[in-house]
Amino acid sequence: MQYKKADFLKDVIISIRGVQVDEPDNESVELVTDGCYWFNDGRARISYSESEVTGMPGTETTFNVSPGEIILSRRGTLTSDMVFREGYKDTFLYDTPYGSAMLGLDTHRISCSLDEHGGDLEIDYVINIDHSVVGRNRFKINVRECTEGE
Repeated sequence: MQYKKADFLKDVIISIRGVQVDEPDNESVELVTDGCYWFNDGRARISYSESEVTGMPGTETTFNVSPGEIILSRRGTLTSDMVFREGYKDTFLYDTPYGSAMLGLDTHRISCSLDEHGGDLEIDYVINIDHSVVGRNRFKINVRECTEGE
């Protein structure tokens, strides 16, 4: 029997905690939202719609996870593709309604324990503009299947 990617799509609850590591108090922001999750053969896709709360209404965010690489894509009012690979430096275009900027990305560490039921994903990285560090950040993402009543 042949399966399509949509055959594995699940409704999930996604908890995302963003921490700015170099802040004196490790300032963090947490978002809990509903979204979709797909997992097959060691690869995963996590997607959700941004809102007024995140400051990016009208934007769809997707994490495409494969062994050794994560691509964070945003489409809508904000557009970008960030490629995370441990020890890898990348540049990406950050396109907003107010203008565009070329940013640098240096991935320090990736930790992933996703399976067919969800799990955890952590990305530790540095963002820079014109080779000047803007901040060191960490995403901690938890994905879990929706239960009745959620």
